[in-house]
Amino acid sequence: MDNMVITIIVGVVALAVGFFIAKALEKSSATAAIVGAKKEADRIIKEATSNGETLKKDKMLQAKEKFIELKSEHEKVINSREKKMNDAEKRTRDKESQVSSELARNKKLNAEIDNKKKNYDERLVFIDKKQSEVEKMHRSQIEQLEVISSLSAEDAKAQLMETLKEEAKTGAMAFVQNSIEEAKMTAQQEAKKIIITTIQRIGTEEAVENCISVFNLESDDVKGRIIGREGRNIRAIEAATGVEIIVDDTPEAIILSCFDSVRREVARLSLHKLVTDGRIHPARIEEIVKKTTKQIEEEIIEVGKRTVIDLGIHGLQPELIKAVGRMKYRSSYGQNLLQHSREVAKLCGVMASELGLNPKLAKRAGLLHDIGKVPETETEIPHAILGMQWAEKFGEKPEVCNAIGAHHDEIEMTSLLSPIVQVCDAISGARPGARRQVLDSYIQRLKDLEEIAFGFGGVNKAYAIQAGRELRVMVESEKVSDEKAAQLSFEISQKIQTDMTYPGQVKVTVIRETRAVNIAK
Repeated sequence: MDNMVITIIVGVVALAVGFFIAKALEKSSATAAIVGAKKEADRIIKEATSNGETLKKDKMLQAKEKFIELKSEHEKVINSREKKMNDAEKRTRDKESQVSSELARNKKLNAEIDNKKKNYDERLVFIDKKQSEVEKMHRSQIEQLEVISSLSAEDAKAQLMETLKEEAKTGAMAFVQNSIEEAKMTAQQEAKKIIITTIQRIGTEEAVENCISVFNLESDDVKGRIIGREGRNIRAIEAATGVEIIVDDTPEAIILSCFDSVRREVARLSLHKLVTDGRIHPARIEEIVKKTTKQIEEEIIEVGKRTVIDLGIHGLQPELIKAVGRMKYRSSYGQNLLQHSREVAKLCGVMASELGLNPKLAKRAGLLHDIGKVPETETEIPHAILGMQWAEKFGEKPEVCNAIGAHHDEIEMTSLLSPIVQVCDAISGARPGARRQVLDSYIQRLKDLEEIAFGFGGVNKAYAIQAGRELRVMVESEKVSDEKAAQLSFEISQKIQTDMTYPGQVKVTVIRETRAVNIAK
């Protein structure tokens, strides 16, 4: 126990002694650090003082350089301003000297003008004096002449004028008479020369439109299929197209007869499609005829476009192009209307060129002069007037419209194109074989037959067939009964007998058909 106490006491004493020793060492170390810090601070202060002096000297040197630079720039600006002021003063002095010279020159000019004005006034006075002297001498001479001739000046003047009038009149009449005689001699020769030259330069084929078309077959077996059971196919074709189909002993051919070439073409193309397809029955026939009719309408437009392009005519309205295309399927006195119009257009272009007129405008008038012959519906208006109305409606020039309307003298000619179109129309139609008067009257008779049928109620379609010996009339079953159909046939025949002149006899056939159509959905 005592040892433990002693040990504790010794440890405490040792601890105290160590504490005091550590404190003493710490104090000596702090003193050394303070001394080192003071030395370092003195060194830093000394170094900072040295750097500050150096920086101060540098800044002063830079300030001096900047001052010198600014001073130099300031001197440059001052010199520049002085130079500008000197230049301005110089220009001012030059202007002053120029103004002074101008003033001197103006003074000199004013002096010259004053001198010239003075001379001019003097000359005017002199001229007035001379003029008064001349007038005085002239009056004196007139008085002397009046005394010598025993006539006053007015009477002598009147006699002289009368004599001159008579001489001038006689000379003018002689000149006019000679000019008229010379014009008569040369005009006829020139006109013949122009017409002959025009005809020689235009060569076209003579085309005569017929009223029948021949449809060739590969074999006679096809005829039976076209006729159908109990003739139902051929009746369906005739009813849909309005064309009479003649099946006779002619080998491998059947004949399509109709005065309307559009109907004939529809029937021919429809037969070709039916024979090629092989399915020939009434429903198929109606379908093919409708498609072919639409195809013909498209072809009409295409023919019109090709025609105007070939002739170099631009800006024609679509309706007029369609009318031009329809002329392909029309005839005038047996002459194809489109070929006739193309020929007239070329003739007009050549003749207008020979006469120094506009050939393009002349071609346009020549091509359109007969468009009134192809209306979609029949009308009583003369074709020349109808064509003129169409041309005015679709914005053609007044010269073209007048040429169309006046080429048959329905209206007065107001432009030089009108007689040209009239002459070229006569040239085209007067060629040997170009036209047949009988065909036109025959076609008109067939049209009149159809028009009589359409004058009765309930008539849907009417076709004149067999060269006008038969009128086939299709009626609407809802409006016309079987008894009414028989009565209608009799009334139409009596109307034809009363109103028309025709050779032989005309058979009137009224067809009434009832259809029931439903659609399975």
